[in-house]
Amino acid sequence: MEVDLNLLYSMTGYAEASAPVEGAHPAASVRVELRSVNSRFLDLVFRLPDELRGMEPSLRAALTRALRRGKIECRVSIDEAPGAGAVPDLDSVEPLLRAEAALLKRAPHLQSLSVADVWRLGGGQHRRGDAQELGRALERAALGALDALQAARAAEGARLGTFLRERCTRLGASAADAVRLAPLAVSRQQERFVARWHEALQTLGANPDPATMRERLLQETATFSIRIDVAEEIGRLQSHIDAIAMVLDGGGETGKRLDFLIQELHREANTLGSKSTLLELSEVSVDMKVCIEQMREQVQNLE
Repeated sequence: MEVDLNLLYSMTGYAEASAPVEGAHPAASVRVELRSVNSRFLDLVFRLPDELRGMEPSLRAALTRALRRGKIECRVSIDEAPGAGAVPDLDSVEPLLRAEAALLKRAPHLQSLSVADVWRLGGGQHRRGDAQELGRALERAALGALDALQAARAAEGARLGTFLRERCTRLGASAADAVRLAPLAVSRQQERFVARWHEALQTLGANPDPATMRERLLQETATFSIRIDVAEEIGRLQSHIDAIAMVLDGGGETGKRLDFLIQELHREANTLGSKSTLLELSEVSVDMKVCIEQMREQVQNLE
């Protein structure tokens, strides 16, 4: 299957496909099941019947070409239509019947073999087809299952991409709220400083000097503004949001890159919260962290 590098792929999915075995009696088919879950790397696990163990290298090569990350369980089975069109092997049954006749002659009390017993013990119950036909059926079934798995992973990847873009939009809105609230924090700090200044002067019984008070207010305001300035954090946060959008648009192997960017987003949201002296700004920081954590959980599913 051709991998579309512009798509996002989830690491979770399930698919199965079957292909008939030519020349099998009774009619038989090879069924391939593929189960995929999260993993840091590509981890392939095979469960094959004895007749098809020799096909494991070719299956491994096909899965490695199409998949990049995830724990993949490949389970193969041979399904047969019970009894349908089965042809007994009379040559293998004949010795069994002669042995039964000899035993009954020596020990008449023994029970005769039933048709089912002859069928089971005679060694001629089934003819699954030769190894080549089994191998061809396995190849067809494996390709069908792989196509279906990739389609399922792409559909889930598209859903995750939509979710992450929505969260990026929400983060951008929260960043705009933080920019709007920062001056309000400075203004409220000025009010608190003036109130404390007047309270201290009243306690001491002194008259405030307007010029001195204005100069001290400017110093306090400048110091506080520098300490709680969030412009740098907001700028970096917005650049990380833009980078996430570019990664999502590019598709392909995005999981590890997005995981790094999510860590950087969380760092900026933490710094924003530590600088907050305003309840509303603290709430913005908390909302950001919740949104980022939701993104982190979903990014773990991307290839």
